[in-house]
Formats: sequence, C-alpha cells, structure tokens
Amino acid sequence: MRQNRFKFHFIFNLILALAFFNTATAQEKKVAPTPTELYKEIEQMDEIMFEAFNKKEFEKFKSLFTEDLEWFQDNGGLLSYETVFTNFSNMFNNENKLTRKLVKGTLEVHPIKDYGAIEIGVHEFRHMENGKEEIGTFKFLMIWQKKDNQWKISRVISYDH
Repeated sequence: MRQNRFKFHFIFNLILALAFFNTATAQEKKVAPTPTELYKEIEQMDEIMFEAFNKKEFEKFKSLFTEDLEWFQDNGGLLSYETVFTNFSNMFNNENKLTRKLVKGTLEVHPIKDYGAIEIGVHEFRHMENGKEEIGTFKFLMIWQKKDNQWKISRVISYDH
C-alpha cells in the first residue's frame, strides 16, 4: 500500500511539474531576430532623418515621409501630413535651436513582411528656453515603408510626453 501511495505521489508531482514547465515555456515571448542588415539600414535612416532635423534642412527632412503620413501624438492626437509639415516649417523657422538625439541602447527594429520595418526607441530633445537648457525624453514608434528601394516613414506614434 505504501509503495502504491509513493508511486501515485511521484507520478502526480511529475505531471504537475511537467504541466508547469509546459505552461511557463508556452508563455515565453518568441520574436524572430531582426536581420542585421535591416537594423543597420533603419539605424542609418534614423541618423539621416535627424541630421536633417538638427540642421533644419526642411526639404530633405520632409522628403523622408510618405504623403499619406499619419502622425499620432499622445498629447496632440492624429495629425495629417499637411499639419505635421506646417508645424515643422514653423519650428525650423523659429530661432530656437532644437536638437534630437537617439538614446543609446533603445533602438529596436522589426521587419514588416512585404512593406518595410518598425522602428521603436527613445529620443531626447534639447533646446534653450529663457537662458536654460530644456531636455525632454520621449518614446516613439515609426513605420518605415520601402518602396522602389527608398525608405520613407508612413506612420509615427510619439508618446510618453
């Protein structure tokens, strides 16, 4: 009798352990690795875009976005291409020097089959206001479309302002 009880407890505990292990591994996040080439391409496009932004090269900056652009901002709602570039034109003509820098180690790139890539990261904006440097750190997600071998941004989500 004792031996049967031992077998029962042993088998019961083994089944529980296997069930727990199976559940734990089933909940693991399975993400396909980003191809290195894609990561480097998007990283380079990010650098090109924000070099144009930092130098206030409006036409170069604007050329990196699709005309059907949708820009979602947590504190501003959905903005159209026209609104976004009216705002950037005003900003670039302003005398304040606003600069953007990607926060090191935050860049993520994920492929979108037959379309392009998702870029996720954190960036820092700096400018002088009333003689004092203001620094803001925000999160972003950009959808890059690759069409005719050219990368352009079609969607932006800017949040955590």
